[in-house]
Amino acid sequence: MRDFFTKKKIVMLIIALLLVIYIVSSFLYRIQPKIALISIDGVISDYYPVVQNIDLAMKDNSIKAVVVKVNSPGGSVGASQEIYRALEKLRQNKPVVVSMGNVAASGGYYVSIPANVIYANSGTITGSIGVIVQHIDATKLLNKVGIKIDNIKSGKNKDILFPNKPLTPEAKKIIEKTIKDVYEEFLQDIVKYRDIDINTLRKYADGRILSGKEAKKLKLIDKIGNIQDAIEEAKDLAGLKGKKVLLIELKPKPPLLEQILGTKIKNIITPTGIYYLMSFE
Repeated sequence: MRDFFTKKKIVMLIIALLLVIYIVSSFLYRIQPKIALISIDGVISDYYPVVQNIDLAMKDNSIKAVVVKVNSPGGSVGASQEIYRALEKLRQNKPVVVSMGNVAASGGYYVSIPANVIYANSGTITGSIGVIVQHIDATKLLNKVGIKIDNIKSGKNKDILFPNKPLTPEAKKIIEKTIKDVYEEFLQDIVKYRDIDINTLRKYADGRILSGKEAKKLKLIDKIGNIQDAIEEAKDLAGLKGKKVLLIELKPKPPLLEQILGTKIKNIITPTGIYYLMSFE
């Protein structure tokens, strides 16, 4: 019986020791300075997971700086602006460094603008500053197969981008005005953080793509370098150079359906909207 109680005490002591080690380790982890990595990959449409991670990085006092890895050809205007505003707020509290990957064009460039420092490789594809709206005229095809679609609408322009009607000159003017407004905002948001004159910017903001090397000459990015350079820059800006720092990656939680299927669901059809998107044509 005595042996039983002795063994029980030993087990309890081991459990207590492990619990203390866990609590101390957790405490040390929480207070240790960290650099957070946030990725923006692919076409920008679902902005919420990225904004959620940006908010998490801002609220966590142990995260001293953030490196944003951008590898995107762009995406919808609204989603790009959501991420832009979130990074703008983050910059007011902590250093933000962007590391551009293979491509950071159009909306991919737009979300990078608020960073304190933007890094790109010399061969990174960036730029493609512009706005696009697509309209598909399927009237000839519908007539050929004998399908007629009537749009019951509250106003004459409610179906302005519907594919079952041609784009009228009046409708085209309305769309062009909207594109111009969004485009001008794009330019203003660039010159707010990048050291480039807006008139100089206009010469290159015609949708053309630029290499990282060209973008640096135009001051659209700050430095040529890779992800390691961006991390070192973030440590330096946070006053952590030479100190022990934890590097953590904040990843968005995939939707429940993707978790169940064990695979990523990709959009096959691009929804109607206004886009900061690089052309692949």
